[in-house]
Amino acid sequence: MSEQPSSARGAATYKRIIDAATQEFAQYGIAGARIERIISAARTNKAQLYSYFGNKEQLFDAIFFASLERITNVVPIDVEDLADWAVRLYDEYLARPDLIRLATWARLERRPAGHLVAEHERYEDHKLRAIAEAQAAGRIRQGDSFDVMAMVIAMSMAWSPVSNVYAATAAEPPDLHEQRRALLRDCVRRIVAPG
Repeated sequence: MSEQPSSARGAATYKRIIDAATQEFAQYGIAGARIERIISAARTNKAQLYSYFGNKEQLFDAIFFASLERITNVVPIDVEDLADWAVRLYDEYLARPDLIRLATWARLERRPAGHLVAEHERYEDHKLRAIAEAQAAGRIRQGDSFDVMAMVIAMSMAWSPVSNVYAATAAEPPDLHEQRRALLRDCVRRIVAPG
C-alpha cells in the first residue's frame, strides 16, 4: 500500500474514497462491498483506489483500524468513572453508527471467536492496566480486568445499531436518550462498584 497523497487534490480523492468505502462496508460488509460502488460514490477510478489502498481487504483494514483509533481517541477510558465512559461510548455509537457496524462485520466475516483484532493489545492494554490499578486500589470490583472492560462496553452497546433488541438513532427524542444514559450510568456504577 502506498503512502497517503501529498497534494491537495490527491488528499481530497483519498478522503472521498475513505468516506464512500466506510458507508459501503458499514452497509454491506466486506464480502458484500463492491469496489464499483465505492469508486462511483468517490468519483474516482480503480487505479487510484488501488494505488492508495492495494485491494479491497486492505481498504477495509484502513477504515476499520482508523475506526478503532477514533473510538480510543474520542472516547478514552476513565477508570475513575466507568459509568461516564459507557455513556460516552453510547453517544459515539449514536453519532457514528457506521463505526460499530464495521466492527460487527469484522466479527462476522473475519474473527467469529476470540479477540476482535489480532493485535488487540494495542487497543486494550492501557485500558486493562488502568482497570487493574483501580482494582488494586479498591475503587473497582475485583475480577478479571478484561471481563470488567468487556461488560462495560457490552452495556454501552445495549441500544447500538447492532443490538439484537433495539437499535437507537440520533433522531429519537433527546429525553429518551437521557433516560437511557441515566439507566446505563446507574447500572454500570452498580456493576463496577467494589464490594
